[in-house]
Amino acid sequence: MAAKPRRLTPVVDIAGVKVGGNHPIVVQSMTNTDTEDVASTVNQVMALARAGSELVRVTVNTEKAAAAVPKIVDCVEKFGVKVPIIGDFHYNGHLLLKKYPECARALAKYRINPGNVNIGKKHDDNFRTMIEVAAEYDRPVRIGVNWGSLDGALLAEMMDENGRLPEPKDASEVTRDAIVLSAVRSAQAAERFGLAHNKIILSAKVSGVQDLIAVYRDLASKCDYPLHLGLTEAGLGAKGIVATTAALSVLLQEGIGDTIRASLTPLPNGDRTEEVIVSQQILQSLGIRSFTPQVTGSMKKQTPMVATSTSTNASIRRMPMPRSASSSKTSQAVMMTAQVSGMPKSRLRATALPSTSARSVAAMASSQDSQLGQRVQRG
Repeated sequence: MAAKPRRLTPVVDIAGVKVGGNHPIVVQSMTNTDTEDVASTVNQVMALARAGSELVRVTVNTEKAAAAVPKIVDCVEKFGVKVPIIGDFHYNGHLLLKKYPECARALAKYRINPGNVNIGKKHDDNFRTMIEVAAEYDRPVRIGVNWGSLDGALLAEMMDENGRLPEPKDASEVTRDAIVLSAVRSAQAAERFGLAHNKIILSAKVSGVQDLIAVYRDLASKCDYPLHLGLTEAGLGAKGIVATTAALSVLLQEGIGDTIRASLTPLPNGDRTEEVIVSQQILQSLGIRSFTPQVTGSMKKQTPMVATSTSTNASIRRMPMPRSASSSKTSQAVMMTAQVSGMPKSRLRATALPSTSARSVAAMASSQDSQLGQRVQRG
């Protein structure tokens, strides 16, 4: 039995990656590095992209992180890795996007949590500012509602209304209704503030499998925006993989979902790219996409992508070089090897950077500081 046809949605273009419509369901991931640390973030973005992530999200929650974003995007491009980088904004996103226009321009998409801005209150200037910046730079936005940071005023209002009903709903059902309503209302507000209909993606994440299925079924019936699927706080190891697979598989089989992420908590010293492989395997197991060839086990003699850092403050996981590496400089390199399991054939060939290209990521970033500073001052 094949999956049901996908629900019809507008197509959202994220720097050339198409989400929605009849386009393949997109696999995405998120870094867990400190975005202020350019070198480690660049290496993890490249690792995720080489593993097959078609979009990579980074946290932008401080001024230093916002200032680092253009350097990260530029360095990733200089290493020949083509992947749109998305900014995940929090309470101060409206300030960062206005103060750091280079960051706003460098990012391919913004993620906004309406529970972290003042939407729905008497004044929703913060949300409006972020939407207006997105419209100015022609950037799409994912409006991502999360049960852990749901608009408290909206939830309280809906709980009060529910309490007056002859047969009140269960509190968990009211919470699910509030999550869906928050997403839809926020999208409508974004359009009022100037963002085009085909620039909006919605998500409504919860941590329970049954709750997630119920929320997305409801959300899919109430709008035509492309939907990002993901189980928040899925957990460690087998628990996270099983919970994510159980929730996403049901929705994907019903034709719901246009882009997915397996939000796994890595084990100590674990590989962040595992979340990419899990997403690929879910899609492949359902017969929705094909990621071939399937290679099991480890490949110890891969040709590495290499980035180095001379910064004493760089927090980068160092891996041993193959014995054939004789150069002392090379032996200090930071390794970033392509993941092979589930990767399309076109991505199987890892690229060895010549020693002249394996420059310090930190040095690259440093060389851009003065240019960026001059542009910010002039802006």
